[in-house]
Amino acid sequence: MSLFAVSINGFSQDSLNYYLSIAEKSNPTVLQRYNEYQAALQKVSQVSSLPDPQLEMGFFLTPMELMAGNQIADIKLMQMFPWFGVIKNAKDEMSLMAKAKYEAFVDAKLQVYLDVQTNWFDLYQVRQNISISENNLALLQSMERIAIAKLKTGSSGKPVGSAAGQMSGTGSGASSTGQGGMSGMGGSTSGSVQKVNSNTGSESMSPAMSSGSSTLVEVYRIQSQMQELENSILLQKNEEKVVQARFNSLLNRGWELPVAGADSLSVESLDMAYLTVTDSMFIQNPMLTMLKYDQLSIDARKKMQQKMGLPMVGVGVNYSVISKSEMSTSLMNGDDMIMHMVSISLPVYRKKYKAMQSESAYLKTASENNYQATANALKVAYLEGLQQYFDSQRRIKLYRQQRELTQKSFDILLKSFAASTTGLTDILQIQQQLLDIELKQVEAVVDYNKAISQLKRLKQ
Repeated sequence: MSLFAVSINGFSQDSLNYYLSIAEKSNPTVLQRYNEYQAALQKVSQVSSLPDPQLEMGFFLTPMELMAGNQIADIKLMQMFPWFGVIKNAKDEMSLMAKAKYEAFVDAKLQVYLDVQTNWFDLYQVRQNISISENNLALLQSMERIAIAKLKTGSSGKPVGSAAGQMSGTGSGASSTGQGGMSGMGGSTSGSVQKVNSNTGSESMSPAMSSGSSTLVEVYRIQSQMQELENSILLQKNEEKVVQARFNSLLNRGWELPVAGADSLSVESLDMAYLTVTDSMFIQNPMLTMLKYDQLSIDARKKMQQKMGLPMVGVGVNYSVISKSEMSTSLMNGDDMIMHMVSISLPVYRKKYKAMQSESAYLKTASENNYQATANALKVAYLEGLQQYFDSQRRIKLYRQQRELTQKSFDILLKSFAASTTGLTDILQIQQQLLDIELKQVEAVVDYNKAISQLKRLKQ
């Protein structure tokens, strides 16, 4: 289990190990592979036994007259013996096939471990995205309160308090804000539109009217941004349910059951042994080991088929039940007869035996091709995992630096916005940029831990 430990702070590591133990015992795919392995073990006993003996019994309704009496019944018992080595090779074949099934079981268990970890990381990412989006929504609500305060101040000409007081107050909803904004707008427009020139009929807007309209537009833009973020949060919560259901399905339990997650994922470097790729690094991989056992089982089957083309020898006994005859004067009158028997099968139809050996040869070649293809696929998958590992490592560093710089810029612009020295467009743009960076940072950390799990799963 330690091979699949991930860098997780606090109790969450124990939670993941707990879920891995449940998946090992309850996952349907793991149980399927285990039962197939147990079924393969039962075949070893089946093929290592001799063929069943044959017992033949015949009775005469009318006793057959013989010189030494009357024959009543004839009983024959025969045991066939395959050629030397057939049973041994058959047993070797089934034993090797059982070992291949066991490696398939191990591979399925490792894959389920990886799937559990991957989905657990996905669940962490979704929950972090929800948390980040909710924090940004709270920030937009604070900005909305500031904009409303500015709107009221501009409409009535009276201050309503500092920006800090507005941010700590209760934010209004979209509908109530819209109504307040419109009332402020009405106050600013009454008596503000004046005739500049009666001859031209042109109209001009006072500075108060212009400022109120601009502030009202800011309120609407913030509310629009809030609605979009609220919709995104709802989508993410629906995604959380799907990921949680997929995670619980791996554990073969109810999809609605809660799943304990991590508060944070740490970033720790891999051991150098995982950062080099060699041709022999996958020699212990269960998939390759399974294919090796498959090839050895085919070799054992081919040897068995060669000896199956040799005769089978049978030994037995024939027992004749004879009753006394009044007409016989033989000294053996009424004595039962015992006859020892030997039989030999004649495998004269050689075509089927040659076809069996040709079949084994093709299967051996196919298995070797499969081994090479699997080894190549493992190597490519490992290289992809390494690429994801280094790429995620670079992204984590990049997003950490970008977040620090963007956060500083956002704090400065937010203070300027409260003081009405910065427009809404700039602050909304950098706020969206900060949100994107935070989401990408979480994604990079998740991809980093997924890459580590993938590399450890492949290098077995």
